[in-house]
Amino acid sequence: MTKAQARGAWWRRWRRRLLLVPVLFVAVTVLQVLVLRFVDPPFSAFMAARALGAWGTGDFGFRIAYDWRDFGALSPHLPVALVAAEDQNFATHHGFDFAAIEKARQHNERMIERAERRNQPVRRLRGASTISQQTAKNLFLWQGQGWTRWARKALEAWYTVLIEALWPKRRILEVYANVAEFGDGVYGAQAAARTFFRKDAARLTPAEAARLAAVLPNPKRYSAARPGPYVQRRTRAIQRQMRQLGGAAYLRTLE
Repeated sequence: MTKAQARGAWWRRWRRRLLLVPVLFVAVTVLQVLVLRFVDPPFSAFMAARALGAWGTGDFGFRIAYDWRDFGALSPHLPVALVAAEDQNFATHHGFDFAAIEKARQHNERMIERAERRNQPVRRLRGASTISQQTAKNLFLWQGQGWTRWARKALEAWYTVLIEALWPKRRILEVYANVAEFGDGVYGAQAAARTFFRKDAARLTPAEAARLAAVLPNPKRYSAARPGPYVQRRTRAIQRQMRQLGGAAYLRTLE
């Protein structure tokens, strides 16, 4: 075999191996999401990152507050509050709410223009992530900065497609209610209910459920335990929207 033939054979072997990479990625991620349809996750990527970050700074006593509760063991007010606060079209979209994305784009453009005219920092930009997208990000991915954030968004879109294809809506909402961060290191409805209200998640009132939803997606900035004016206003708005959705009866639309 000549050197040219050897180089050609080497390249063909590596090309076949490289072609296997996307196939393996699809197979692994599909299996990952399919398993978690039936198996409750013991932790999320965000939980692991938060714990590693604390330990990396020498805070070896830091512990994540996390205690899984099945959908039926949650107060029905909490999933309704999450939908009212974050994704009012949750029952009808397929992972991405394009109307909400367009509204958010227009709102953010106005906020940026207003800030530039007043020579002030931009405030209150609006996101349009659905609960399905938030579940994908919290469970599998990371926050990211710069190019890593854009890489995360691409993976987030892929996992969102898989979640919507392989999980029923109730499972998506169940997982989100259990992995969302409601306070620094406080993940999921049960840990939040115990930490902030000294009760089980099954006993949350509509007002308490709305207050937990009101701190999302910035639980480090806003506190459910000591709600400021913004959280109080948002809590009231969420309660109004919960009633418009139909209260606990809304959950029947997910069956």
